[in-house]
Amino acid sequence: MSAGTTRRAVRVRVPATSANLGPGFDTLGIALAYGDELTATTRDEAGATVTVTGVGAGEVPTDASNLVVRSAAHVYERLGRTMPGLDGAAHNRIPHGRGMGSSGSAIVAGVMIAAGLLESDPENPIALTEDQLLAFATELEGHPDNVAPALFGGLTIAWSTESGPRFKRLMVHRGVAPLVLVPSFTMSTALARSLQPKQVPHEDAVFNVSRSALLIAALTQSPELLLEATEDRLHQNYRGEAMPATRDLIRELREAGHAAVVSGAGPSILVLSNGPAERLRAADLVESREDDWRTLILAVDTKGATVEAIPA
Repeated sequence: MSAGTTRRAVRVRVPATSANLGPGFDTLGIALAYGDELTATTRDEAGATVTVTGVGAGEVPTDASNLVVRSAAHVYERLGRTMPGLDGAAHNRIPHGRGMGSSGSAIVAGVMIAAGLLESDPENPIALTEDQLLAFATELEGHPDNVAPALFGGLTIAWSTESGPRFKRLMVHRGVAPLVLVPSFTMSTALARSLQPKQVPHEDAVFNVSRSALLIAALTQSPELLLEATEDRLHQNYRGEAMPATRDLIRELREAGHAAVVSGAGPSILVLSNGPAERLRAADLVESREDDWRTLILAVDTKGATVEAIPA
């Protein structure tokens, strides 16, 4: 940006997500009304600075190596454009390394910042499509199941084709009441993936196909089926040894009739309750234990990521 060019600024909000939802490995995800807020302002000087408050303050990079900035730069590069210098500010609420989509949300934030600035470019504006937003975010994340709900909200089914990632957004039944249980310890997504076998028994594959299909019905029409619909044989059992506290609490919750699953790669737990009363009973069960789990009583986010122009 040349000297004297008008500064522009955008504000982005991105929700947390929970992927897999039990049987829907690398396919299903849900957006949660609990997220990060970021602003970005263009400047004459090249490069970027990011001020971080909340989660990650003093830990994540505050220069151009910040994941949000790198994601914005990726969009500009893919479109053959030069990204302006940026001054950013991030207020983070999504826990890092807990299976609530923090890295995917950071990627989506960067993509949305780029989208907002490109659309307001006074010389050559570009309006990115939903397919472009998903493609750019997936290129960085590697899998669309976390970035799709962060981008579009609600329940998303994500899949890959030869021409790129695709998604379908569905409205979640109003009776579904999410509860997220967050431990004090973290889990590496790479480690979690390394624990899964490359092949699974045929009967386990069929089991998960049936439960994934049932889960769509449970989340959109019949929440009373959530306990059966969230059964899984593809990934949770294999990852359990690396996070025994998560494994044991999920078992205790499910034995008590609550549809508890690993949130993303873990170690957080997502409970999909059939109504607020059932959710409260699950929260009470957890809070009565001696170990330390933070309970987040949340709603489903229906908007997904948003971007708006603000005064610079």
